[in-house]
Amino acid sequence: MRAIQSLREKVSLGANKISQRPLWQRRALLSALIGCLVIGALFIAGRFKSAKHVQLGVSVGVAKAFLGDISVYLDELGTVTAYYTVNIQPRVSGQIMKVDVKEGQYVHAGQELALIDPRPYQAALDQAQGALSRDQALLADAKLDLERYKKLLAQDAIPSQQYDTQNATVGQDEGTVESDQAAVETAKLNLIYAHVTSPIDGRVGLRLVDPGNVIYTTTANGAGGIFVVTKMQPITVVFTLPEEDIPRLMKRMNHLKPGEKLIVEAYSRDGSQLLEKGTLLALDSSIQVNTGTLNLKAEFGNKEGLLYPNEFVNARLYLETEHHQTIIPAAAVQSGPEGSFVYIVGQNNTVETRSVKVGIANGSNVSIIDGLQAGETVVTDGVDFIRPGSAVRVASPGFQSQKFHKKGSQNE
Repeated sequence: MRAIQSLREKVSLGANKISQRPLWQRRALLSALIGCLVIGALFIAGRFKSAKHVQLGVSVGVAKAFLGDISVYLDELGTVTAYYTVNIQPRVSGQIMKVDVKEGQYVHAGQELALIDPRPYQAALDQAQGALSRDQALLADAKLDLERYKKLLAQDAIPSQQYDTQNATVGQDEGTVESDQAAVETAKLNLIYAHVTSPIDGRVGLRLVDPGNVIYTTTANGAGGIFVVTKMQPITVVFTLPEEDIPRLMKRMNHLKPGEKLIVEAYSRDGSQLLEKGTLLALDSSIQVNTGTLNLKAEFGNKEGLLYPNEFVNARLYLETEHHQTIIPAAAVQSGPEGSFVYIVGQNNTVETRSVKVGIANGSNVSIIDGLQAGETVVTDGVDFIRPGSAVRVASPGFQSQKFHKKGSQNE
C-alpha cells in the first residue's frame, strides 16, 4: 500500500509540472506517466500474488508407495484371424438353381448352401448304370462259355486256342465292367457335387454369385466361388513380440506345468474393453528379419462373437506375477538427463528429487527396483510447477493440475 501511495504522490507532482509546459509536451508526458503507473501497479500485484502463492504452496496430487504384487504382461498389437477360411468353389459346372442359406448365416459342416442343376448329372448316372448292366450281362455270358470250353477241352473236343481266346474275352469283359463301375461312381459323385455344401462350421459371407447364373469349374467364371465360409468359433489372434522379449517368454514356457498354457487377453483397439480371454497356441519358427519380431498365435473361444476376422486388437500376454514389489503410479516417474526420477514430498511439505530404477510397468502402475521405499509420498500430478525445495500442498481428490486445466479436458 505504501508503494501505491508513493506512486500517487509522484503522479500528482508530475501533473503539476506538466501543467506549466506546452500542450503537446503535456500530452506526451501525461501518457508516459500513465504507462509507468500501470506497469508499476501490475508489478506490485504480481509480487503480491507470487508471495501469496509461495506461502500457500503449489497444489499437487500425491500417492504413497506401497508393497504389493504386480503382474508381468507383454502388450502388443494383434490381428484377429479366422481359424479356417474356405472359398466355396463349384466342383461341377452348371446353372445355380437356388441358394439355401442367407448371407451372414451360421452353418454346420455338411449343410447345403446352393444347388447346381443336377439333371445333366442324373442323366449321366443313368447312362453309366445302363452300360454297367449291359457289360455285366456280357461278362456273365462269357464266363458261362468259358466253363463249357473248359469241359470240352478236357475231352479233347476243341482246340486249346479256342479256350484261351474265350478266357481272354472274359478278362476283357471284367475290365469293361470295372470301368463301368468307376463311371457310375463318378456320376454319383458329380450328382453329389451338384449339392454345394459347407465343409466346416462357420459364418457364410456375402453371396458372390446369384441364382440363375451359370458357373463353371474350369474357367475364370468360377474363380470367385459362390460363398466364403469363415470359422468363427474358435478364432485366433496373431500378434508380434520384439526379439528382446523372447528370452523372457521362452524361460517362462520352459517352466510350464503339463497341460498349462499361457493366458492371452484381447482388448479393444483403444484398450478400454476386454473382449475375450484365450491361451497361447503357437510360436512362429523364426524371427522376421525386417522387423526383428516374432509372430505368435493365440486361440479364443469367441462364444459371444466379439472377435471378428481382420479386426485389430491389443493382445496382452500374461507371463507371471512378481511379489513384494514397491509400487507407485506410473505418472509419478519423470525422465531427466540422468535417468528416471520422482519428486518426494518430505518434511514441511517441500519436495526433493530422487533417482529411481523402474522395473515392471503394468497399466497405470510401475514397480520400483531401487531408490524408493514403501510409505514414501511421491508427486503424481502438478510436477510441471515444482522444483526441488518447492513448497506444496496436497490437493483434494479429483484434483487437476494447472497445466491440464489450462488445456482443457480430454473430451473437449
